[in-house]
This record gives sequence, C-alpha cells and structure tokens, in this order.
Amino acid sequence: MIFFSNKTRPFHYGPYPIERLKRDQTIVDREASLPRRSRPQVALSSGSGPLSSALDKYHALYCPLGRLDVLPPKAPVPDDLDRRMIDIKGAGYFLDVAHVGICEMPETAWLANVDMPGHSHAITIVQAHGRVPEEENLAYEWISGLGQKAASLRAFEVAIAIASHIQYMGFAAQAHDWSTGDVDLDRLAVLSGVVLREGNGIINPYLEDKFAVAAVTTDYALSTDLPLHASSRRGKGLSYWLGLGGAVPGIEWNRRAKRRSDLGIFPMEQVDRVEEATTLIHEDEIPRVPKRANFFMRARSGDLGDKAKREVARFAFKHPFALSMTSLIKAMVPHQDGAVGEIAPGYENADANTRALKSLSYFLGAEITGVCEIPDYAWYSHGMDGSPIDPYHKYAVVMLIDQGYETMEGASGDDFISGAQSMRAYMRGAQIAGIMGDMLRTLGFPSRSQTNADSDLLHTPVTLLAGLGELSRIGEVILNPFIGPRLKTVVLTTDFPLVPDKMVDFGLQYFCSNCWKCARECPCDSISWGDKVMFNGYEMWKPDVERCTRYRVTNPKGLACGRCMKTCPLNKVVTWQGPLMTRIASWIGVNVRWMKPLLVPIAVWLDDILRQGVRNPVKKWWLDMEIVDGVCVDPTKGVNQRDLNLDHKIVASEQKMAYYHADRMPPPDQEGPYAVDRKEVIVASSLLETPAEAVDRRAKGGARPAQYRPPPLVAAGGSGSVEAETTPWGDALKKEDKRLPTSKSLKL
Repeated sequence: MIFFSNKTRPFHYGPYPIERLKRDQTIVDREASLPRRSRPQVALSSGSGPLSSALDKYHALYCPLGRLDVLPPKAPVPDDLDRRMIDIKGAGYFLDVAHVGICEMPETAWLANVDMPGHSHAITIVQAHGRVPEEENLAYEWISGLGQKAASLRAFEVAIAIASHIQYMGFAAQAHDWSTGDVDLDRLAVLSGVVLREGNGIINPYLEDKFAVAAVTTDYALSTDLPLHASSRRGKGLSYWLGLGGAVPGIEWNRRAKRRSDLGIFPMEQVDRVEEATTLIHEDEIPRVPKRANFFMRARSGDLGDKAKREVARFAFKHPFALSMTSLIKAMVPHQDGAVGEIAPGYENADANTRALKSLSYFLGAEITGVCEIPDYAWYSHGMDGSPIDPYHKYAVVMLIDQGYETMEGASGDDFISGAQSMRAYMRGAQIAGIMGDMLRTLGFPSRSQTNADSDLLHTPVTLLAGLGELSRIGEVILNPFIGPRLKTVVLTTDFPLVPDKMVDFGLQYFCSNCWKCARECPCDSISWGDKVMFNGYEMWKPDVERCTRYRVTNPKGLACGRCMKTCPLNKVVTWQGPLMTRIASWIGVNVRWMKPLLVPIAVWLDDILRQGVRNPVKKWWLDMEIVDGVCVDPTKGVNQRDLNLDHKIVASEQKMAYYHADRMPPPDQEGPYAVDRKEVIVASSLLETPAEAVDRRAKGGARPAQYRPPPLVAAGGSGSVEAETTPWGDALKKEDKRLPTSKSLKL
C-alpha cells in the first residue's frame, strides 16, 4: 500500500482491519444465556420485479446443495486448530466475503423446535451489499431495495462451498441462511466477533447495516474468535482510512463508492480505444471450430491417451475446496437459457441499456465488463454431439472475474489451490451471467449465459472485441491493463439493445515482444519464445496447446496450472491497496505509452530483481490435500514449490511447437478417440505465415491457406481427416527429421 505494505498481512485477516478491534469475553456468556429464538419471518424485499425473481430462483437452486449423504473418511488435517481456522477463513475471504468469524456453538443458538445435530462450532459469513446505481440509471429500478437479497444469496453460496469443503474432508457441516437455516444468525454473528448488537438488530463497524449473514455449523473443531467490544462501533478511525496493518484502506473503499456505478472499480475509461485490434485479424479466413476440437474435450474423448482421459475427469477439482464449488456450477447449467417473456417497454435507448447492464454486472460481483457485437467466427460450429450451432444472438456482454491476487501470491501457480482459483471464477461468473440472463428474458429479450460449463461461443475473441484487453505472449489469453492475465471470463449473449465498446490499446504488443517471463517460467515450455505468427486467421504468439493441456490435466503435484498468470509482470494490484510504485508504473503504462521503449526493459528487469513471482508464505492459507478415489489424502506425489527459473534459457528457433491448424481438428461428430500425431503437427510450423507474409499474400489475391479448412462431418461421408491431395503436408512430412518427438515420446 502507499501507506502500509500488504505483503506481511496474513490473508485470513480479511480486507478490513477487524483484527485490530477490542474484544469482550463477557458477551459470550450473555449471548449463550438468551433463550432460543423461533424462526424469524424475514422479508428481504417487498418488490417482485424481474431481478428479484431471478435472485429467488437462484436461491432455490442452491437450497438442496452442500449436503453429502455419506461422509468420506476423515482427511489428514492438522491437529493445530489455528491452522485449521486459517484454511476455513481463507476459503471465505478467497470467495470475496467481507468478514468471517468463528465461535463455539451454544445450544441456545439453534432455533426453537429444530433438531440439533451435535455440531460444536459455527462459522459466520458477512457479505457486503452491492452498490446501488444512481437514480437516473435504468438499473436503479431493477436493483433498488434488493441489496439485502442479493448479498444473502452470495453469503449462502459461500456457506454452501465452505460446508461442502468441510464435508469432503470427512467432517459434518451444514450451511444456513435466513430462510432455510436452523440457527440464530444474529447471535452467531455476535459470538463470532463480526457484528455488534444495536437495539433490536446488529451492526458492523465498517458496513453499518449494509450486509447479509449466513453460517456453517460443523463438528470440525477450529480456533475461535471473541465477540467485539462495544467500543468497536467506532472502528473507522485513522488506522482504517490509511489501511494500517495492510488492510484495504478506507480511502480505497471511498474511491470505489464515488465512481459512477457503470464504470466499475478500475479506470478502463483511461485506456486508449481503437477501431481495430492491436493484433492482425483476417476475419474472412478464420474457421469456425467445433466444441469437439477443444483440447480438454479431446483429452476427455481419449485423443491424448488413457492417462489424460483418466485424469481430466478430476484434474481441476482433486482438492476438497475446488470440488466444493462444482455442485453449484452444475446446478446452474440447466438454467443458462429459458423461455422469453413479452417485450417490456422503456428499453429502446441502447446507450442507457448498456450503462444499466454494466451497473447490474458490478452490483452482482463482476470486476470489469465490456460489450461487443458477436462475429460469426466466435461461435462454435457444432456442439459435442455434432449438431450445428447457428449464431443466435447479436451482442456479447463479457465479464472478467479476478482469480485473486493475494492467493496467487501465496501459490506457485501450479500447486493445490490452482484449480480452486478457476472454480471460484466459474462459479461466480455463472451466477452473475445466469441472474442477468434470467432477468432479461423476463423483460422479453432473448439471452443466454455462456459459462465454462456450457458455452456455445469462444470467449477469447469476444473478450478482445469487447475492449477488455489485448492478446498476449501467453497465447490465446487476453491481458487486461489492470488485472493482467489473472482473470476468467463469463459471457452473456443477448438481443437486448446495446452499444458495443471499442477495443483497447495499452501497448501490450510492445511489452510482450520484449518480455519472455511467462515463456521462461512455463513448466512445460508451451509458450512461444519466438515472434508472432498467423494461425487460423489470427496474429498471435501461438502456444503449444497440446503440451499445455497435457501438463494441466496430468499435473502430479497440483491442480491444473496458472504459472503464466502467477509470474506475469502485469499480475499486480494497481488500486490504493497496491504499492505506490506499482500504481505509478501502471498509470504511465496506460497513459504515457511513448515511454515504453525506455521503461519496458527496466520494468521486466526490475520484476525479476524484486523477486516478483516468488511465493509469499504469508499468503498461503489453504491445506494441501489430494482426493484419491473419493478420499482426501496427503498429496501422493508431493506439491509443486516453484519460484523463479532465472537460468531457463531456450533458443526460439529450436523450440519444437505443435500447431493444430483447423484441418488437424477432429470432425465435429467424432465419437471415439481421434489420436493426435505430434510429429505431423510439428511439421505444420513450415506452413505458418508471418503477419507480413499474410498481408502480402492477400494483397496479391492469394487464397486462404488450405490448412484453415476444418474436416467434414463423419456422418456426411468424411473420413475424419482432410483428403491428402488438399493438404500441404505430404512432402514436408517425408523430409522431416525422424528425431522429432511424438506424443508418446514427449515427457512433461
């Protein structure tokens, strides 16, 4: 921070300096002596508008979740109750709640006339309200009065994930919220030290009454908190405003509150907007690709061999916390689309609609939102069953979900928290887009959420076109000027009248051309060390997707991989809780781009000298565990503990990269394995054009390269491969050195 460093602040302390407030032991006995309450009749909203109905729908989806019928054997958790507490609180803060507190569970905290399951501890979750838009914003009518209902849904989502996490470790746990829970939430919040009693209600020193509460009860023993002292009511002192102890400073919370609601917390309005992408795109040459060609789908189908096929079924959630979010993700899939109502009046102004929809996305928890028209090439050509996908909506609302800087700081990027970082973003994104889509359909506008679990379009092109970043050396990954590559996307496609954003140029092409850190740190050498090439119509640093997928799927010492995100120099915090020099460098990078030739080499050098990208043990909150055959055990192969690989050198011309052009994809309706031939596709490097060569070819009237044509359907008489005479492989493959590695000989 500009005043106090965040580097030494343990993650489980949370974003507010609540650990600095005075505590009062006497309140424990006082609260425990109060009689059990009857179930409260709580009305979270008097409204019944389309957003309220969507929130109710998603609450109903969540209610049956988070309950295992049979608990697995107990995990090898530490006996140290403090270490257990750090894991549980860290999980809550990782899911973006305002406060997490823990207390012992008195019998009187159970509601009257409910069965008490013998749980010994309670975990209380406090979720802040989202920001209500300005009155002149169309979203004000949608959102006004729903702050408590939306925050309650988010708190319940987190409670379910934490309860599931505990159950997967073999301990009993149950999530509770205002309508379905069996506990006195107010009492647990007081006992857990996250609120104070004030009159007939409860108050938080930092959020006043703008928050919701959920809880988890469990027999998993944890170290506990004490209730807040009455003096804590005056928690917003100088230390709060300056961020003493490394907490998010009050001046940062104040800055966010003062920004226009449709702008979000990051100043994307400062970034230069351009008519054309900063990378060359030949739209008329881009082939539409089937879902079957996605390399994770290829692994699932057996194209990458038996090991990848086996491991892809668990690779991203073989840790209990990552697995805890999958039931929530799956529950939302059937509701990504639905019936469309009659068109409501008052939505003819596309500019007003755009502002309102962006405000709604931020209210629900998105980090940065952009809009574009969807080009046909961004849609998948066929579904997994081979059925054709016809483009069906005009606009894409693309939302970025941050994967969490502090957690990334504590990780290697490919250890046992990596999968949870993805699942968290997929869960949150699916909820945001799902609620937005449900509301728009009620208003009469066809809409569908396109999530990681089920998407009919590719996210990378629309993220680029929506002005949320530029293509990077990482390859098919968009970097944002404020959160770098530390993001996942969710997309809402719709016919709701909107105004597209322009694309952005913040000088990333120059930066990535002079920085090789992600390539140097990639554990499987899948990121290009060379120059950009033209691939399937795009100018990019094309990665070796097969090699990347194999490593992520079969990583023996962690879940998946995010080393490129972890070590990228743009993976920083650039708001008021970030270091002053980082904020200055970010501002210069966005606003004084003519200085990049001077500053980029210095910035890249400093990033290594300052040891950016190494693990910060203070930020490691999670317990390393692996689920094997349904049981949590200590990691069977150990845990990746990478820092910087400064001695890793490679000659770009000697890097053997596999290029799966469109004609090397499996047919859209391929049912069985369609084995990769690594030797063959390495030869494809001879077919690549430089951007200049592609421009020259087109200027001379040259045809689209033959390798850009996908194979035909098997059902249509195709053989599953393009006919030999239509491809340029033959002679080159015969002449290629036989020492080229094959998929069998390649070891990752």
